Amino acid sequence: MIEKRPFDSLGHADHGWLDARHHFSFANYYDPKRMGWGTIRVWNDDKIAAGSGFPPHPHRDMEIVTYVRTGAITHEDSMGNRGRTEAGDVQVMSAGHGVRHSEYNLEDETTTLFQIWIETAQPGAEPGWGAKPFPKDDRSGRWVILASGFAEDGDALPIKTPARVLGATLKVGESLDYAVGEGRHAYLVPATGRIAANDDEFAARDGAAISGGTTVTLKALEDSELVLVDAA
Repeated sequence: MIEKRPFDSLGHADHGWLDARHHFSFANYYDPKRMGWGTIRVWNDDKIAAGSGFPPHPHRDMEIVTYVRTGAITHEDSMGNRGRTEAGDVQVMSAGHGVRHSEYNLEDETTTLFQIWIETAQPGAEPGWGAKPFPKDDRSGRWVILASGFAEDGDALPIKTPARVLGATLKVGESLDYAVGEGRHAYLVPATGRIAANDDEFAARDGAAISGGTTVTLKALEDSELVLVDAA
């Protein structure tokens, strides 16, 4: 089963410097039917104005994955890490027993990104951070694992939960399948373009909640960039 969550149905908060859409309940947006999808707790679609961002704030016991769509974000945390993650790159932060971090757009343009939170399987663990480039050409017509809690996915950024974050790009007319295992929960968002997922169409930034035991065939109706999370 696939549940469509159109972009215009998402939670919305416009703070001037931050224009955010929420696929799941977050901050002042509350919908009891959208508290999460399995262990996927947050999927925020953020537009961050140039020269602005999130000042230092705390997190704990959450795996936080940031997928930068345009622009770049600069991260700094209480572990001593600092890094700039630009479009096409991914960063992960395992909040563990507690960490403070800031995220600023120090660019001369608006930065757009997805920030995804997945519940950790290792509460109280040591926090960690990492970032890595994932060239879009390498994802052409196929899934690439960007972040993973499975040891066999050695090239992916590590997270402390049995989940995978995947990306793919499709040219118009190309197709790609994905099988969601029994008991799993997948959430798919086209970052750009327009796709058909089995019998329904999804525009850029619509959400698709895919139940376990479902195989979805994705066909690009336009050139499309896809992000998918497969979690418990």
